[in-house]
Amino acid sequence: MKSLTVFTPSYNRAYLLPQLYSSLCNQSNQDFIWLLVDDGSTDKTQELIKGWIAEDKIQIQYIYQENQGMHGAHNTAYKHITTELNTCIDSDDFMPLNAVEIILDFWNKNRSEKYAGIIGLDIDKNNKIIGSEFDCDLKSTTLSGFYERGGIGDKKIVYRTDVIKKYPNYPVFEGEKYVSLGYKYLLIDQDYELLCINKPLVVVEYQTDGSSKNMYYQYIRNPKGWSFIRKVQMQYTQSKKVQLRNCIHYVSTSLLLKNKKFIKESPLKLYTVLAIPFGILLFFFISYKTRK
Repeated sequence: MKSLTVFTPSYNRAYLLPQLYSSLCNQSNQDFIWLLVDDGSTDKTQELIKGWIAEDKIQIQYIYQENQGMHGAHNTAYKHITTELNTCIDSDDFMPLNAVEIILDFWNKNRSEKYAGIIGLDIDKNNKIIGSEFDCDLKSTTLSGFYERGGIGDKKIVYRTDVIKKYPNYPVFEGEKYVSLGYKYLLIDQDYELLCINKPLVVVEYQTDGSSKNMYYQYIRNPKGWSFIRKVQMQYTQSKKVQLRNCIHYVSTSLLLKNKKFIKESPLKLYTVLAIPFGILLFFFISYKTRK
């Protein structure tokens, strides 16, 4: 059995996948499976993947499903992963040619039941680190703890599969396609830390059609998903400043949903009341940004 699953949710990204496929074919360590979850693509993704399976250069598992959004594709991936470790590499990203080797060597030397996995660095195509590195004396951290200490930038996580399967699936709300992937990560943070490695595990290239580039529209189109994650964050975030920010966003999504019970449903009722004026302003700001 392979040790690592590299999984990729993909929706109409046939034009980008060859870059990722090439990086996987050329990995210095081939002890992995590539699991591609095709989230309802209408382009030539299926034809492309079947051709690569026939080439038999790497082990590929292909799953097609009706479009559910990124979080729904993650649910499907976790259901099918059987390797000890897993990591998500998005369709517009690719792996440095020694990334699998770095992951497996580091884990085999440092593995422990008390860690949920590994957290490493993202870089861009110019080999520039995205955000900040880990402090030299920092052996392990939670993802939320890293950001609460002032860390910035996206980071690549490699999870133990047995750990991530312990926690609930991302909820799928009818008519919506987005729930923050941070939901499961935040739950895991309550019980485990991640081993830090100051080496790049992924090369990222943000696309104009990616979710990070269209966040205002995600907010408008998926208010149930956003309301859900804000309430979860309220329960687990220790920083008062972050709690207030979550309440502001919660008020804004509640206005989108026309939810008159939002104060009663809030885990932080006093903060939510204090956040109402700011939440109203945020609601109008996002409505303005997306009116076109």
